Amino acid sequence: MCVIIVKQKKDNKVSRGVLKTSSKVNPHGLGVVWLDTFEVSYHKSKDYKVLDVDRPYIAHFRYATVGKVNRANTHPFVCGNNADELLMMNGSIYSLGDQQTCDTKVLANQLGDKPRQVWKGELSKYDCRFTTINTRTRTFQIYNKELWTKKNGVWFSKDNVLLDNVVAVYGTLKKGYSNYHHYLRSSKYVGGGVTQDKYPLLIEGLPYMVNKKGVGHNVDVDVFKVSNTKLANLDTLEGHPRWYKREVVPVKLKSGKIVNCWIYFNDKHISKNTKMHKTYTQTYTNNVYGRHSNNWWSGYSKRKSVVGKVKSYEPKTFDWSQSTFDFDNDMKVDTFREDEILREEDLCDRKPFCVNCYSDLEHDGFSNYHCSGCNSWFTENEVLTDSI
Repeated sequence: MCVIIVKQKKDNKVSRGVLKTSSKVNPHGLGVVWLDTFEVSYHKSKDYKVLDVDRPYIAHFRYATVGKVNRANTHPFVCGNNADELLMMNGSIYSLGDQQTCDTKVLANQLGDKPRQVWKGELSKYDCRFTTINTRTRTFQIYNKELWTKKNGVWFSKDNVLLDNVVAVYGTLKKGYSNYHHYLRSSKYVGGGVTQDKYPLLIEGLPYMVNKKGVGHNVDVDVFKVSNTKLANLDTLEGHPRWYKREVVPVKLKSGKIVNCWIYFNDKHISKNTKMHKTYTQTYTNNVYGRHSNNWWSGYSKRKSVVGKVKSYEPKTFDWSQSTFDFDNDMKVDTFREDEILREEDLCDRKPFCVNCYSDLEHDGFSNYHCSGCNSWFTENEVLTDSI
């Protein structure tokens, strides 16, 4: 849900890879306050290269959760009648906004009606990251800074664009499989490959790879770059280090390149009669997934496998390259075609959120959801979902 990048000095560098990831994860608009002039510019997220410069800036990449995808809902927002004050937010406040107007724009209007000295207290009520900019005094302020990440002198409101970890997965986290959508869809897919060394891969309902090098096969894996937060989420999913244990192993990509990756091993017992596999293929039946066919798989296109009746899934992509939206046109003109407005079916699934703290929920692969914000657990029937 969005990212704000605060690059205060010319000497600070944000890599093009981080900018590209920010654009990919947050494709619904880019707003920039240039800190050398305090001018504001608006762009499509795919125009992230405008930030590959020495100039200092505060940039906001938007991921739409509330409100339409258009120029009018692109950050920053003027705070009410106070034309000198601007607001950016990373997070969602589901009690504000509607299908037309985003929550941050509503909040900015509310702040404009309040004395400046109470803003900090108002914004601290929300589990979100904020930045306010005063274009007259040429100053800015970061709020709820304990939720931010600072790297190489640059502040990031979320670390999901800092892909500092490489993970190889062999089971339900593989690209297009059930847990991929919940945990890795926003991460950078590096490619497929195999473990450089042989390992036993057991399939007993779920797949288990055992850390016995030289036994079994060169296991088929998918490789991703993930953030520290995402890696922690994967640790929780896999029960690291009690159930699965994460270790570094070399993986040979299809390109031939060798990369060291985190991989999750399980301490399963192996006997001489244990069947070992080279790859794990996820299958489904209507009895198992039929109840979720309109939810879990609504954003996936079915593809028949060449092996029997096994089916796999590929995520749909939303083609923003065909957009007719022109950020240079008048702000009052909404140039998005009706079929380009982000709808629920354009996402891979409805996005469940916590009823206590409104953080995103993550599915455990069975019938429950976990909130990393307040550490609460919910059943499927207890989950609320937001609508675009």
